[in-house]
Amino acid sequence: MDQLTKFKTIMELKRYSSNTIATYSGLLKAFFQSNHLSSHRLEHASEKEMIPLMIVYIRNRSYGYTSQKQFISALKLFYRELYRKEMDFQSIYPTQKPHTLPNILSQSEVRQLFNTISNIKHRTMLTTIYALGLRSGELLRLKISDVDSDRMLVSIKASKGKKDRMVMLSPKLLQLLREYFKVYRPADYLFEGRRGGMYSSASLNKVFIDSKQRAGIKKHVTLHTLRHSFATHLLEKGTDVRIIQKLLGHNNIGTTLLYTKVSTNVIGQVRSPLEDL
Repeated sequence: MDQLTKFKTIMELKRYSSNTIATYSGLLKAFFQSNHLSSHRLEHASEKEMIPLMIVYIRNRSYGYTSQKQFISALKLFYRELYRKEMDFQSIYPTQKPHTLPNILSQSEVRQLFNTISNIKHRTMLTTIYALGLRSGELLRLKISDVDSDRMLVSIKASKGKKDRMVMLSPKLLQLLREYFKVYRPADYLFEGRRGGMYSSASLNKVFIDSKQRAGIKKHVTLHTLRHSFATHLLEKGTDVRIIQKLLGHNNIGTTLLYTKVSTNVIGQVRSPLEDL
């Protein structure tokens, strides 16, 4: 059993959420592979050796505040659980979250993004994220049994905060899923890796980055932008913000209200009180 598998097993035994396990495992796997870090080198590494590697990696990946925090937290936990070492990465730990509004893709940009993808599995994964407003981890954990084509609903289980929710199944998405299913025939997870089991988060992120580049999209956007765009486009079409809150699985409606700040259509449709004078 390699070190990453041991780490994943420890997190499972300690009842970490499936989302945390998938995120931490994916982040560390990509980092270890890109730096060719063997088990021996990892075990005997010091902060002095690791921090320069981490800085280069964070910059090359253009990690934002949240991704940088997750990456550093994952590596600290890895050392604590496997080697009983408390690694001090405080010098590169982000201290203040920037108060910036998320970039949003227009519907034409979303269409452009999807149209550049020839691989039906890749196109279906990104389309599913947008159509259902999913976090990447939620997509990766989707199982075939979660899709109810009779009721036209999809069950999102063990999402952030360990709460389940239901979202609507678009007829267009159902058709695409059926076409994808005929080609790939997944056995358990809706989207599986080459050898079965859960598809990796690093591979999913690469699918998005490659597709964005092919589509010529210059905005600074990430895979999570598809979820932001889902919420913003619903709001612009007049969907009640409380319904959007339920679809996204937000506990606090204040989080959902963030999308009212980026929806230019909603702002443009507000009637000035001057009109009533």
